[in-house]
Amino acid sequence: MSKLAFLFPGQASQYSGMGRDLAENFPESRAVFEEADEALGFSVSKMCFEGPEETLKLTENTQPGILATSVAAWRALEARSVTPDFVAGHSLGEYSALVATGALDFSAAVKLGRRRGCYMQEAVPPGEGAMAAILGLAPAEVGEICRKAAGNEVVSPANLNSPEQTVISGHAAAVKRAVEIASQAGAKRAVMLPVSAPFHCALMLPAQQRFEPDLRAAPFGPLRFPLITNADAEAITSGEEARDALIRQITLPVLWLDSVREMIGQGVTIFVEVGPGKVLSGLLRQIDRSVRCFNVEDGASLRATLDKITQARAEGTEN
Repeated sequence: MSKLAFLFPGQASQYSGMGRDLAENFPESRAVFEEADEALGFSVSKMCFEGPEETLKLTENTQPGILATSVAAWRALEARSVTPDFVAGHSLGEYSALVATGALDFSAAVKLGRRRGCYMQEAVPPGEGAMAAILGLAPAEVGEICRKAAGNEVVSPANLNSPEQTVISGHAAAVKRAVEIASQAGAKRAVMLPVSAPFHCALMLPAQQRFEPDLRAAPFGPLRFPLITNADAEAITSGEEARDALIRQITLPVLWLDSVREMIGQGVTIFVEVGPGKVLSGLLRQIDRSVRCFNVEDGASLRATLDKITQARAEGTEN
């Protein structure tokens, strides 16, 4: 039988309204948002369902909102007896993935997600950091461009997303220099991103140092199925490995391309993006068009994906 992996996003295509359809149609999903509201002491559910978008885009709100929506989608899948062989999460999505494995309690995860967002936002003064997307150059080329652009500042690959897309992060001036060099080197696009902080680079060290005690204090258990980590693109199954990966993840790049290739190498042919949007589905098409990718973010996509998984597995058995 074809192996199945669930992918949990760290960002959304659109923030306002995320998770509302799930909460309205599935009691197990509604319970997730109720649990999130209770854990955080304010209505993150109302924020997700009604906005405003500007408030949701603040990192401290974005992170628990996406986490709650992803876990709500996961619970709807779980209630219908769909179990993956592997999970992986992009950046923040690693927390949703760990909740799915049973290694991390959801209430603990959503509190950690909000603190993580706050610490990351406060690690670098506004305007000092930046991120940019480089399209059309190989990851190794982008790494070399960052080395040329750095000078005495920080700029480095932050998200190695696909053979065609690498996101860089660091001091704003150094990131801008890297964008100019990449454009001259033949990048299809090299654009600054509208983000509030320079994630997954050395400038996040203050956030990592503040957050580590919180992660050390949180209870982590064994994983019911393997998780492919951002930090190493390798499978883990123990709670201690998960905790260590989350600590290191804050300053290290997200090895998404290698993570997906690792799962494909382990026999995964069906991927499901579990959470708001289709960002990871788009990246998967850039990585390997031979595998199948579906998504679950509302009732309609859940029903369609359940049918497609059944069909894909039947076709895999016939082949």
